[in-house]
Amino acid sequence: FKMSHTTNSPGAARAASAASSRYSVRAGPHGPRVVPCDRRSRTEYLLDAADAARAAPGELVVCDILPGRRLGLGRARLVEPLGRGDSPRAIALVAVARHGLPSVFAADALAVAARAAPPTPGDRHDLRDLPLVTIDGADARDFDDAVWAAPDPDPANPGGWQLVVAIADVAHYVRPDSALDRAARDRGNAVYFPDRVIPMLPEALSNGLCSLKPDEDRLCLAVHLYLAADGTKIAHRFSRAVMRSAARLTYDQVQAALDGDRAGAALPAGLEHAVIAHLGGAYRALAAARDRRGPLELDLPERVVALDDQGAVTAVATRPRTDSHRLIETFMIAANVAAAETLEARGMACLYRVHDQPAPDKIDQLAEILAAVGIRLARDQAARPAMFNRVLAQTRARGDAVVISEAILRAQAQAVYSPDNIGHFGLALARYAHFTSPIRRYADLVVHRALIRALGFGPDGLDDAARARLAELGDHISMTERRAATAEREVVDRYLISFLAARTGAELSGRIGGATRAGLFVRLDETGADGLVPIGTLPDDRYDHDPVHQCLVGRHRGLTFRPGGRVVVRLDEADYQTGRLTLTLVAWDDAQPPPPPDPHRRAGRRTARAGRLHARTARCAAATGRRR
Repeated sequence: FKMSHTTNSPGAARAASAASSRYSVRAGPHGPRVVPCDRRSRTEYLLDAADAARAAPGELVVCDILPGRRLGLGRARLVEPLGRGDSPRAIALVAVARHGLPSVFAADALAVAARAAPPTPGDRHDLRDLPLVTIDGADARDFDDAVWAAPDPDPANPGGWQLVVAIADVAHYVRPDSALDRAARDRGNAVYFPDRVIPMLPEALSNGLCSLKPDEDRLCLAVHLYLAADGTKIAHRFSRAVMRSAARLTYDQVQAALDGDRAGAALPAGLEHAVIAHLGGAYRALAAARDRRGPLELDLPERVVALDDQGAVTAVATRPRTDSHRLIETFMIAANVAAAETLEARGMACLYRVHDQPAPDKIDQLAEILAAVGIRLARDQAARPAMFNRVLAQTRARGDAVVISEAILRAQAQAVYSPDNIGHFGLALARYAHFTSPIRRYADLVVHRALIRALGFGPDGLDDAARARLAELGDHISMTERRAATAEREVVDRYLISFLAARTGAELSGRIGGATRAGLFVRLDETGADGLVPIGTLPDDRYDHDPVHQCLVGRHRGLTFRPGGRVVVRLDEADYQTGRLTLTLVAWDDAQPPPPPDPHRRAGRRTARAGRLHARTARCAAATGRRR
């Protein structure tokens, strides 16, 4: 694979259709064997003799398991070789195959995208004189939102703002139930890996006609928001328009401009700094309104993997979170709220983005975990984001703040798409719908179509058949979202493991992220990679798992390992084909060494094992005598 938005190789097509059959080839005494890439399975199979010459040790392959095994190893038939398993380029390929991600567009869908015509203004609202700008990461390739703000000239709204959020009009190009629409619906959303993107739409649209590139006419659906000085929304309206982006800006440029660093911002010629200053003013007003609303303030670090030309990891960093990022997030939330309010007011069915309250048992479990690290969570009141925000504020300066934030995140319900609105708990909003990313999310395209129909913007709105299937569609794209998120996390994790593979034997610092009967999960400080310290390698004792407090407790010495604890571990194995990172505990709690082994306890264990063996032998002898 080359880094590309589209993946059209036959091998990728085969991999995408073989989600349960990915194996790595290993040498065996009787010929090549294949081992599942899934870390949960270690069952080996003999490769069919006719295929042995086509698969060398170290390669990744797609196999079918043959029936009929009676004794010994089962047999596998080679379907498709996928390339060297020790190549970093294979990491995303394994995830595509494992999760069944659609990665090849059908010919008829590509043909529809290729025939798409350049935009013509027609009778649309003309926004081309408005200096709308896109703000994205430096590596972004598709731009589906542009923004502009200015002081509200209405004397009845002193200190107020007017804000325009313009979103690519994907619905103009992707007509309901066309081949292109079916392909986008099947995918549900784009999937982003460090070395490639699996897009929801073909590149002719996602990077071409739908992308809001600077100095090019583009069709858009725009929301015009009117804000009071304190960020309260006074009014809003939608328009189907044509626009021309004044500049493609990065978060770094905008942050420098917000900080007053004109040289560092290096804005394009002709773009006035007042454009960014006005965006900053509108953002601060909306941020004040957000603070009064009190949404959940989780801010977990996101790892960014940097690759060289061969796909090898060169660095792992934490993605920065600055006001420029928050500015775009805040504007997009305001636009999404406006979309949901308009559709509700018009009585138009749509897909809401809903987020239920945490389940009571989840809150109880979280309270127990927090109590174990000295934090009290009140449980005698209705769940509100503010109760979690108080905990986050108390722990922000603690070393285990990230672990506590993740525990709070795990206690939350999962956000989904549904035509039945129950509000969005995390954002503390009564109504919310995704509207701002139709290039990347099918849910947003559905909301666009609902707005087009509700507002009479054209014949390409949401049809009756689609309205009748909204619940089914919501379930489907909620599933594709989870599928994509799981695949993205898995690929990043395996890149992190490949980065650590050269450091086997090194001692690394980290914190305990959780505990199970299998052992301790440790998150490494430097990379954020998660590894397992097997329970059998912990300091000499027998350990019981406390599922309430998510810790391991030694039966005899009382040594307790709980989430958030500081540890030093030795890296024993880093296998990115299976995603397995195996660690050994070296020190914990400010690098205090583990106690020496207890020789009397080891002797006791040997005596106990001998007694159990003697008892089993006696039972077997008695049973044999009875059968005779």
